[in-house]
This record gives sequence, C-alpha cells and structure tokens, in this order.
Amino acid sequence: MTSQVLSNVLSKVLIVDDLADNLQALDALIRHERRIVFHAASGEQALQLLLEHEFALAILDVQMPGMDGFELAELMRGTERTRHIPIVFTSAAGRELNYAFKGYETGAVDFLYKPLDSDAVRSKVNVFVALDQQRHESRRQVAQLEQSRREQQQLLEELHITQAELQRSLRMRDDFMSLVAHELRTPLNTLFLESQMRILQLQRGNFEALGPDRLPAMVARDQRQIQSMIRLIDDMLDVSRIRSGSLSIRPTPIELMVLLERVASDLALQASAYGSSLRLHAHPPVAGCWDESRIEQVVINLLTNALRYGGGTPVDIMVAATGSEVRVDVVDGGIGIAAADQQRIFEPFERGAANGEVKGLGLGLAISRQLSEAHGGRLFVTSDGNNGSTFTLVLPLGDAAAQV
Repeated sequence: MTSQVLSNVLSKVLIVDDLADNLQALDALIRHERRIVFHAASGEQALQLLLEHEFALAILDVQMPGMDGFELAELMRGTERTRHIPIVFTSAAGRELNYAFKGYETGAVDFLYKPLDSDAVRSKVNVFVALDQQRHESRRQVAQLEQSRREQQQLLEELHITQAELQRSLRMRDDFMSLVAHELRTPLNTLFLESQMRILQLQRGNFEALGPDRLPAMVARDQRQIQSMIRLIDDMLDVSRIRSGSLSIRPTPIELMVLLERVASDLALQASAYGSSLRLHAHPPVAGCWDESRIEQVVINLLTNALRYGGGTPVDIMVAATGSEVRVDVVDGGIGIAAADQQRIFEPFERGAANGEVKGLGLGLAISRQLSEAHGGRLFVTSDGNNGSTFTLVLPLGDAAAQV
C-alpha cells in the first residue's frame, strides 16, 4: 500500500545554472515520469521559484554571474521556508580551488565536479526524491491519523449525547409511567369510592340514597371519571400514532363558530371550577374543511390549558378570518411562558406547573400541534413571560385542509 501511495507523489527538483546547455543536459539526466524538474538561469530566478514551490532537492552551479551558488545557498539557509531543502553543488572549476569545502560550509549535502558522473547524479537524485516522497507519505499518514482522531472524538461526543438522551428517555419513561398510574388512579379511586358507598347504602337498605332524584348526579359523576380515563388513553394512542406515522384525519365541511360555541358551553362548568370563564368573541360564520373531532380536540386542549394556567382570569377566544386561512387566538391572563420554554412545551411529556403543582401528562400541546400541522395549519404561542399567553391556531380554509 505504501509503495502505491509513494508512486503517486510528484517530487519537484530545482536545477540552477547560467548556461542553457548545462540545464538541458542535467534535465535529461534526472527527468522521471513522477518527477518535475524546474530550471533557473540565475540566483534571482531560483529564489522566485523557491518562494512558489516546495522542492525535494536543489542542484546549484557554483560559478554564475551576479549571485553565485554559494550566495544563493546562504540565502536559502537563512529562510525558514527553504532552509531544509537539500543542496548539491556542481562546478567545472578544478579541485585545487577547494570549492567543495566552502560548499559544505554553506550547508550542502554533496559537491559534484563537472563533467558529471551520470550514474552518481541519478543515484543521488533518486535518494533525495525517495526521502521527499517518504516525507509526503508521513505527512499524509499524520493527517489521516489526525482525521481519524477527530472522527473518533466526534463519535465519542455523539455517543455521550446518545447516552444522555437514552438516560433522559429512561427517566421520561419512568416519569411517564408514574404519571399514567397517578392520572388513572384518580378517576378509578373516585369510581371505586362511589361504588363502595352505593354497596354500603344497599347493604343498609337505604334505597332512598339511590333514588331517581340522586341517580342522575351519580351517573354524571361516573361519566366524568370514565371520560377522563378515555381521554388519557386516547392521548397515549395519539402519541403512538404520531410516532409511527399512522395519524390520520378525515376532513368534512364544518362551521368553526358553531364548534367553538359548543366547546365553550361544554367547558363552562370546568371554567367555573377554576374560578374563571370562557368568553367567545362574536364573529361571522367561518366555513372550512377539517376533521371536526380533531379540531375540537385541539380547541379543548388549548382551553383546558388556558384554564389550568390562567390563574382564575377569564379566557378569551377570538377568531380572525382572511381569504385563505382562519386564526383562532386563546388568550389567558396567567403568569405567562418564558421565551426559553415556548418551544419546549410543544414536546411530548413536557409539562408546566400550575400553582407549583405539575399536572397532566404533557401530551395535549404536542398532539395539538401535530393535528394542526396534519391539517396544513400551525400552532404556536406568544408571551412576554409575565403577563399571560396567547395560543394561536391557524387553519387553511376550504380545500387547503390536508389529509395524511
């Protein structure tokens, strides 16, 4: 594998000589298909090339007009970019001038006398080019190792995030099961106590306690408890359908104001229990094509939420229709919702607190948003975090309602 990588590395060799014939001859001697040879006819040209390229080797002629080879070598050794480039000097001068000693003093790795020995030149160039290729390969491997380290670090961070999410999911599951048990136990306990009281009255022969004047109230109480459990189970089923992508709606033509009036009337008693009231502001009829039971479910969730967190203040229901959509605002005068929580409350199992007490499973708003989006609409909240909240349901009119 290493040999294949090394064979793909293009090494650059710089040859410097003021005579063109010498440059051509040396080029022909050392040229190779995996090697690029650059020519410079002077020290100045060589410096320009050294600034533009990274060379595996520089072969410098000693005797050149202007800047000679020794001066060029000194400049190369004085610059960070070029000080590590191996230098080989060539010279046609006699050995008695002792140029070789001066060449080694300036940092040369070798000194060759002309006429050049072809085999010796090729051998030396091959050695330095191989070293350059190994250096490139080492850099590539280091970069690859660093990339692998970064990827492993990223995977480790993702693992930690996944682990934290898993732990959070497990806590949410445990909390959810505890809440379900609590929410189911409340109506079941009421039904159980009611049934025990009736059995006791029967055992005592007190049939008047179960007479026609009292029986309707008993049945109504039983129905409220049963409806509470049914709503709880329906919410859990809806969450399961949403997660599996099997939530469906069946749009039919309906009149929105009639639906709002009916829901407000049905929740009047519940509003009274909170010390509040529901005020539906007048608006002309609004006809649309929606799943009536699902839109009613959304409206009920918004109104019960407003009553729970409204602090006993009246809850206003306002409608505004445009050419293509209708907007329903549910406004309460409670403590408001902080900006940081205005998205969180639409997540499943996320709950607020009313008077310091956590209530419900935290499914109503999550389901309501999904149902709104299933109709091609949207559901959002606005609040300054101090003075009440406005939950806004926007629905398309006519054929704009979607079915999934």
